This record gives sequence, structure tokens and C-alpha cells, in this order.
Amino acid sequence: MTELAAMDFHPQPQAGEARPWAFPAPTRGTLDNGLTVLRCHRPGQQVVAVEVILDAPLDAEPAGLDGVATLMARAFSEGTDKHSAEDFAAELERCGATLDAHADHPGVRLSLEVPVSRLAKGLGLVADALRAPAFADSEVERLVRNRLDEIPHELANPSRRAAKELSKELFPATARMSRPRQGTADTVEKIDSAAVRAFYERHVRPATATAVVVGDLTGVDLDALLGDTLGAWTGSAGQPRPVPPVTADDTGRVVIVDRPGAVQTQLLIGRIGADRHARVWPAQVLGTYCLGGTLTSRLDRVLREEKGYTYGVRAFGQVLRSAPDGSGAAMLAISGSIDTPNTGPALEDLWKVLRTLAEGGLTDAERDVAVQNLVGVAPLKYETAAAVAGTLADQVEQHLPDDYQATLYQQLAATGTVEATAAAVSAFPVDRLVTILVGDAAAIKAPVEALGIGEVKVVSAE
Repeated sequence: MTELAAMDFHPQPQAGEARPWAFPAPTRGTLDNGLTVLRCHRPGQQVVAVEVILDAPLDAEPAGLDGVATLMARAFSEGTDKHSAEDFAAELERCGATLDAHADHPGVRLSLEVPVSRLAKGLGLVADALRAPAFADSEVERLVRNRLDEIPHELANPSRRAAKELSKELFPATARMSRPRQGTADTVEKIDSAAVRAFYERHVRPATATAVVVGDLTGVDLDALLGDTLGAWTGSAGQPRPVPPVTADDTGRVVIVDRPGAVQTQLLIGRIGADRHARVWPAQVLGTYCLGGTLTSRLDRVLREEKGYTYGVRAFGQVLRSAPDGSGAAMLAISGSIDTPNTGPALEDLWKVLRTLAEGGLTDAERDVAVQNLVGVAPLKYETAAAVAGTLADQVEQHLPDDYQATLYQQLAATGTVEATAAAVSAFPVDRLVTILVGDAAAIKAPVEALGIGEVKVVSAE
């Protein structure tokens, strides 16, 4: 028998020494036109991320014109005084850049990603879009048609339909938060280029805006670039808008959005709670993660692994709007989808999980896994310039200090099991949850009523 030739193996790689990590600290400044700038040098990040935050919140939209902020955001990339819509798109493509924009309750954001070698060109295009958007009649009309085409698809999507119903249930009808962020068919069809331009002229100005620039800025004279681009944008001084308080009714109740014949029930349970200005926020983040933040969370362990009701259930907190005085709020929610026959049993077990949490609390092992997942993976989460820029922009929108995220990780690591338990129990009290079910009412109404988790009503899916 022939002997096998000896094999030479490559030396096994050895782990290097762990380097300390902290969320990057930005440098803050102001341009001559009043624009606030946060810059963050990230060596090796050759794709620069730029976020521009505009103080044009959804509650500033004129009555009856819900969606005008969204259409304005989309229209920023549809031509300027220098470029047609087609030329503007071509210029972005030539410099390898992407430009996105969206409107939400805190305001409008533009997000640019561009190679550092083309940063001057990319900033120039963004500056042109902000300084002199065309808002051509034909382009706004096309955007309106596109938005109207999107609405039926959103209503047909169970998760989007559930979110729409939860907002309607939680918030007063007079509050902008009770209505779809991007408007309804009735409001969008009333919007024209004049309405978009009027909203722009009333709310968009450099003095109330902030730009965040993140990437490898080695050898880049960013002051000169900003001065020649965003610094050329002019406007009146203006004052930041007052932030109205967030109010909601979280009386325990169930709303079934009827989808006859649906084989699954889309579940969304929610209420409002503390935002990031509250001292309880770190504990709330940790406790909510233990409850439903990952595949190993309590909700998944019971509803997915033990019972097989679902492919996954998640609990989360999402900031809706913040204010410097701490009067903001976050949406605290549990979401997932369940097969129709097991909707009642799944809800019963979900409530048992919440009651067990209140009675027995979290374990130290659950807390340790949550800290490891939230804090330990942070360096990977923020590997890209876009991730860092997005988080810094969130801090600006939520009126938080520039070192907030770095401090948050320290607080999460220091939060104990008892604190996390108390925060999770407070976030999801069993008698103060609004439950939205998008599914077959004929099949699920009676089992849900038998649970006694609140009054049950049925509404049409239309």
C-alpha cells in the first residue's frame, strides 16, 4: 500500500490582542449660513456617508395635505435649477453616488453615499437639490401618481395594515401620528407642485438644518468643500419648531382587521412609553431584548420553539419623536404572524409569558446574553460610515448629546437583571396593551374574546 505524501499545513492563525472600542465621537461646527455640521473621521472608510436633517416634521404639513413632506423629499432628486431630473440622476451615477430621502415625524432626511474621491461632486449635487429644487409640475404629478399606486399595495400588506390600524387606535384623530406617514389617497391626490414648493419655502432652510459627514477624510479640506457646496445654500434665520407632546390611549383592547379566508393572522401589540431621554431607556432596551429581541428570547422560545405557532415574534421599542424637555415617546410593540387556527392559543401563551415575566423576572443568563448581543457586536454594527452617520443623525433628530450612543453602551453593560425586568414589565403591562390582528375575523374572533384581554371589535380591511 502506497504511503500518503506528507502534507505541510499552513500555520493556524492566532487571535490578536483585542482593541478597545467606543462609538465614534463627532466634531461639531457651524457654517456661515447657520447650517450645523457634525463630522467624523473614520480611517479606511472610502465611501463617505452624508446625512442632512431638515426641521420639516410631519405635524407641520398643512391640513388635508398629509404626504406633502414625503413628496417634497422624493422631489429633491427630480431636478434643480442646473439639472433636469434625468441629468441629475446621471450626475449621481457618474460620481458613483446614491441619494435617498424620506420624511418621518421628526423631519425630512437626505442620505448621500459617495466615494471620497467624488465627495465634492456629491456634496454639490445635494447642495443644488436643497438650494434650488425644480419641483417641476410634471415630476411632482408623476410622484403623486406613484404614491397613489403604492397605497393599495400597502393596504394589502398585513404588517403595514396592522401598523396603520395601531396608529389610528392609539393616537387622537386630531394628531398627525394617528394617520399614515406618507398620506392617504384622499390627501395625496390634492398635492401639486405649488403645495410642495410652499412646504419647502416655509420649512427648509440651513439655519434649522444639520449635516452629518462620516468617512475617511484624510487629505480632504472638508471646510472648503462644505463652504463651496452646502455653505452656498441660503435662507432666512428661522426658529426650530416647538414639539407637541405625544398622547395616546393604551386602554387594553383588541381590533381585528377582517381578511376573510386568511391563513395567517398578523399580530401587532403596542402602546407608547419612555423615549431615549428617560433614565429607564437602557433598562427598557435590555428588558425588551430579553423578551423578544432575538431567536433565543422568551417569546420565540415559547411561541416558536415549544409551540410552533409562528416563525418568529419580536418585541421592540422605536422612538416616535423626542423633545429637549423629555416629552417625547417611543412605540413599544410586539409583532409577528401566527397560523389562523392557533391565533387564540398563541395569544393566550403570549400573555402567559408577560405574566410570568412580571411574577418571576428575567434570569441572569438572559440578561448576560442580551448584553453580549447588544454591546459585544456594536463594533460590527458600526463598521460602515453609513451606519455611524445614521445613528448620529438619529441623535440630532432626537435632541440627544453627541456622546449619547457611546454612553448608552456603558449603561447597558452596567444594567442589572432586576432593572431590566422592571423596565420590561413596565413597558408591556398585560392590562394596557392595544392588540391589532389582521386576519379572518370569523375564525379568530370567538377564541380571542374568550381570553378576556380587552373589548374586541372588527373593522373592514379596506
